[in-house]
Amino acid sequence: DLAGERLAEDVGAHVFLILTDVDRVRLNYRKPDEVALSRMTVSEAKQYLAEGHFAKGSMEPKVRACVRFVEAGGELALIASLNQAGAALEGRAGTQIVRD
Repeated sequence: DLAGERLAEDVGAHVFLILTDVDRVRLNYRKPDEVALSRMTVSEAKQYLAEGHFAKGSMEPKVRACVRFVEAGGELALIASLNQAGAALEGRAGTQIVRD
C-alpha cells in the first residue's frame, strides 16, 4: 500500500485508488456497532488510526497510505472493493479520503 502511494505520488497522480476485498472502510469492524464510512477527512483518518480502529497489516496500512497521498498533494484517495473500482472513481462506492 505504501509502495503504491509512493508511486502515485512520484508520477503526479491526482487520485489514488486502493482495491481490497471490502466495499468500504469500517469502524468497529465485525462488531455490533460497525459503521461503514463513505468519506473521511485526513484529520478524521488520523484520529481513527490513533484510536486503533484499523487492523494492522490489513486496513491500517491502506488508510495510512491514503493519508500520506492526500497530505503530499493528491486530490483524492479511495479504498474500495475490486468489483466496485469504477463506481468508486465516480463517487458512488468505497471510502473517500479527502483534505480537511
